[in-house]
Amino acid sequence: MTFLISYWGEQIGQKIRKITDCFHCHVFPFPEQDDARRGVLQQLQQQSLELQEVLGETERFLSQVLGRVQQLLPPWQVQIRKVKAVYLALNQCSVSATHKCLIAEAWCATRDLPTLQQALQESSSEAGVSAVVHRIPCRDMPPTLIRTTRFTASFQGIVDAYGVGRYQEINPAPYTIITFPFLFAVMFGDVGHGLLLFLFALAMVLAEDRPGVKTAQNEIWRTFFGGRYLLLLMGLFSIYTGFIYNECFSRATVIFSSGWSVAAMANQSGWSDTFLAEHPLLALDPNVTGVFLGPYPFGIDPVWSLAVNHLSFLNSFKMKMSVILGVTHMAFGVVLGVFNHVHFGQRHRLLLETLPELIFLLGLFGYLVFLVVYKWLRVSVASAASAPSILIHFINMFLFSSSPTNRLLFPGQEVVQATLVVLALATVPVLLLGTPLFLRWQHQRRRRHAGPQPDEEKTGLLGPPDAPASGWGSDEEKAGCSGEQEEAQFVLSEVFMHQAIHTIEFCLGCISNTASYLRLWALSLAHAQLSEVLWAMVMRVGLRLGREMGVVAVALVPVFAAFAVLTVAILLVMEGLSAFLHALRLHWVEFQNKFYSGTGYKLTPFTFTVEDE
Repeated sequence: MTFLISYWGEQIGQKIRKITDCFHCHVFPFPEQDDARRGVLQQLQQQSLELQEVLGETERFLSQVLGRVQQLLPPWQVQIRKVKAVYLALNQCSVSATHKCLIAEAWCATRDLPTLQQALQESSSEAGVSAVVHRIPCRDMPPTLIRTTRFTASFQGIVDAYGVGRYQEINPAPYTIITFPFLFAVMFGDVGHGLLLFLFALAMVLAEDRPGVKTAQNEIWRTFFGGRYLLLLMGLFSIYTGFIYNECFSRATVIFSSGWSVAAMANQSGWSDTFLAEHPLLALDPNVTGVFLGPYPFGIDPVWSLAVNHLSFLNSFKMKMSVILGVTHMAFGVVLGVFNHVHFGQRHRLLLETLPELIFLLGLFGYLVFLVVYKWLRVSVASAASAPSILIHFINMFLFSSSPTNRLLFPGQEVVQATLVVLALATVPVLLLGTPLFLRWQHQRRRRHAGPQPDEEKTGLLGPPDAPASGWGSDEEKAGCSGEQEEAQFVLSEVFMHQAIHTIEFCLGCISNTASYLRLWALSLAHAQLSEVLWAMVMRVGLRLGREMGVVAVALVPVFAAFAVLTVAILLVMEGLSAFLHALRLHWVEFQNKFYSGTGYKLTPFTFTVEDE
C-alpha cells in the first residue's frame, strides 16, 4: 500500500517521520524532476523483482526440506515410540548399587523363554555386558496369556469382556466359537437375512488385507470389521436355522415334497362343492389313510405356512426347543467345571459341588427335557387328542400330587418324580455345608501335622520352583487368607458365606436361567413376525397394484427399494443387534457363570509389534 504525502513546514515533516518510523514504513522522497522520479521507480521495481526471486527460491527450498521431513517423519515417530517404550521398561527395573546392574522381574511365557534368552545374549555380546536370566519362584497368581488369531480374536474378546480368566483356568472361547453363533441363529433364523449377513461379513474377510480397509477411522466400521469372522459364522448358522424353520424373507420354500396330501383328504372325506363353499377353512386329519405320508426330510414342512394354526405350532416347537438347548448348555457348563477342579487340585469339589449341581439341574430340568422328548417319541397321531400335558405333570412333581384328568406318560411316573425332587432337595445342604466343613477338617489336620519349624514354614510359603498351580485356588478356599497368611489363617465364617452365596445363586439360577433361555423362543417369534409383517405390508401391496406386466414392473421398483431399506434397517441391524445382545447375556450369565470366574488379569508383554485386528 502506497501513500503520497505532501506537507509544508519542517515541524510537520518531523511529526510525519515519527509516525512512519513508528509503523516501520519506508519513506522515499518525491523528486520534482520526471527523470529522477522514473529512476527511483525503476530502482524500486528492480528491488521488488529481486525480493520475489529470493522468496521463490526460499519457498522451493523449504518445500524440498518439508517433503524430505514428511518422508522421514513416520520412521522418526516409530523410533521415538520405541525409545520411550525402552526407557519406560528400564525405569521399572530396580538398580542394584552393590552389583552395579539393573534387575528386572517380569512374567514370561514358558515357550518364549528360549527366544528371550537368545535376544539377551545377542544384545549383551554386542554391548560388551552380560545378561543373566533366572526363573524365580513366586506365590502370586501369574497373568493370563491367550494367543489368538484373526479368526479367534473376536470370540476371545467376548469372553474377556466378561472377565479375564485366571491363570490356567479353562477358556470358554473355543466353545463360544460354536455356541454363540448358533444361539444367535436360533433367534435370527432366516435364509435370506442370514445370507445377507454372511455376504457382508465375507466381503470384509476378503478385503481384510487392504490398507484402506484396515486404516479406516470410522468407529462403527472398525467395530464391524473387528468382528468380521464372528459375523461370518452368525450369518452361516442363520442360514442353517433358516432352512430348519423353512423361512426365506418370511416365505416358505418347497425343497422336498410335502409330507401331507390334500388330495387324499379330499378323496376320502367327500368334499363337495357345497361343503367347500360353506367351509372356507379345511382341516387335514393325519388319522385318515394317505393324508400324512411321513415327516419332512429337513426342517418344517412348507404346508404349515398355509395353516391358520401355524403360529401355535411354531410356538410349541420353539418353546420346547429353547428349554432343551438351555438345559443342555447349562449342563455343559457345569461339566466344564470338572476340568478346573481337577487341574487346580480341588478334587473334593467333584463330590461336594459338581455332582450335587448335576443332580439338582438334571433331576429337575433334565427330567423336563426327558418328558418333552419322550412325549415326542411315544405319543402317536391316534392318541394325540388325549395326550397328557407336560406342564401339569411338572407342576404336580413339585406338589407331590397327581391330576386324575391328566394321564401318566409311563408307569411309575409319580414315584420317579417324587424321587427326583427328594434327591434335588437333598443336594442343597450338601452344596451349602460340604465344602466349608471339608476345608475346616483339612485345615485342622494340616495344623496338627505341621510343625512350627522356620525352614518348613519358609518352604511352604515360597514353594519349589515347579510348584503346582493348586496354590491359586478359588476364593472360597482362600477367604480371609492372602499371601503368607494363607496357610496359617482360616476363617470358617467367610468360607461359609461364600459357599452360601454360591449355593443360593446356583439353585435359584437353575430356575431363572432355564426360564431365561425362553428368550430364544421369544426373539425367534418376534423376528419371524416382523419379517411377515414387512412382507405383507410392503411387497404384497406392491404385487397387487396391477395385473399388467408393465405396471407391476414400474411399481415394484420403489416398493422393492422400500422393502430392501426396511429389511436392512429393521430386520438386519435392529433385530440382529437385539439377538446379539441376548446371545451375549446367555453366554455370560447362564453359561460362563457355571464354571468361569474371570478374576485374572492379562499379560501385557513388551513388544513393538502393532496388533493386527
